Amino acid sequence: MHKLRFLFVPLLGTFLLTGVLSAKHFSYSQVHQMPTSIEKDYYIWRFLKQPDTRASEARAIIREVSHLNKKLKEAYRKKTGAYPRIKPTPPRYYFADKHKWENRAQGNYAFKKAIALVQKKQLTRAAEQFHAAYRIYEERREKDKCLFWLYLVTKKSNYLDELKGSYSINMYTLLAADMTKSKYPKSIVAPKMSRSSSWRIDVTDPIDWAKIKQQIYTKGSDLEALAEDCATEETVGMHTYIKARACKNTKAYFPMPYRNIMKQFPVERQALIYAIARQESRFVPASVSRSFALGMMQFMPFLIDHVAKQKGERIDYDEIFDPYKAIEYANYHLDYLTKYLYHPLFIAYAYNGGIGFTKRLIRRKGNFRPGPFEPYLSMEKMSNVEAREYGKKVLTNYVIYMNLLGRPMRLLPFIKTLTDPYQTDRFRK
Repeated sequence: MHKLRFLFVPLLGTFLLTGVLSAKHFSYSQVHQMPTSIEKDYYIWRFLKQPDTRASEARAIIREVSHLNKKLKEAYRKKTGAYPRIKPTPPRYYFADKHKWENRAQGNYAFKKAIALVQKKQLTRAAEQFHAAYRIYEERREKDKCLFWLYLVTKKSNYLDELKGSYSINMYTLLAADMTKSKYPKSIVAPKMSRSSSWRIDVTDPIDWAKIKQQIYTKGSDLEALAEDCATEETVGMHTYIKARACKNTKAYFPMPYRNIMKQFPVERQALIYAIARQESRFVPASVSRSFALGMMQFMPFLIDHVAKQKGERIDYDEIFDPYKAIEYANYHLDYLTKYLYHPLFIAYAYNGGIGFTKRLIRRKGNFRPGPFEPYLSMEKMSNVEAREYGKKVLTNYVIYMNLLGRPMRLLPFIKTLTDPYQTDRFRK
């Protein structure tokens, strides 16, 4: 069996109390030893923000970032008096996605033109653009999106038949199954682990995860062996992340970890937390995004501060890498969002883009109201691309998790409620 080997870099240090934040302390040497990664960038940011970090140390450590985000730039400026003038050195595997991004951009251009033509009621020309986008896109989910819209504008059932043959689990393939009264795809996998944990992997350490990612993206790596090393209840997120890559996403993994804490919530809340966690981090507890969203539920530092203050706690940002803490904070935040939003699509928009953004979106004239091609048209014409795609994925996850948790649900009847404010939110009543 392939063995994972990690260089242990201690992250614990002296604690400094600052407001609600109980902050760890990091030395230059500790951060310097970390492998180049987004995870290291996060610790560089932490290091720059320490009061005792010298300007000379800041100038040295900034050369080791893989991606310069706004937080890093501002922390560096406050420490040195100037913005950094460096060229980041991203890990090699970042470049593997360049072609994918370019292809998606070209396909999106054609798809956007098609949606604009739908709004003008020029359906024949719209169908031509949907066909063009279908030919350009390489990712299966994007092709499925085009097929679904080709069905909507032409009403030709062959597009639904093709959708049902897709291996991808997405909003469009589930809707095709609903519209043809078919079963949901068999490629949905809910794995169960026989081992509880792995002594070799600290699931709460972002640097451990950075090193695993290096192995995942190294050409020639034995992904099946790597996945087997992570085949435990504690590391099931890593396991399914690797398995999905190994099969090139021809299977869709829907793990349900942390049942001991999740069972205390109503089924709907369990499904919502699982749906968000799957989209945010694939259940990897030590995930760090380029903008430094942290943990399994991808909390931004300012939101960690806010929730900690509301709960009267002192917390270091690293504590959110504990999946149980992440679930606790996510549940607290969802209590707030669900006071105003009742539909998981709108809750997902708010979780990703903020409740103010969501309120403005759904109150805008014509959005999510009865009309031709609604609510699908409102879902596709959003200018916030990240929130748009995020919402569709979380909604799909939610329906699947409701079924896995023993609460049968189909997507189509559920999605039709989006045009009825009394069933979805408090903002439009």
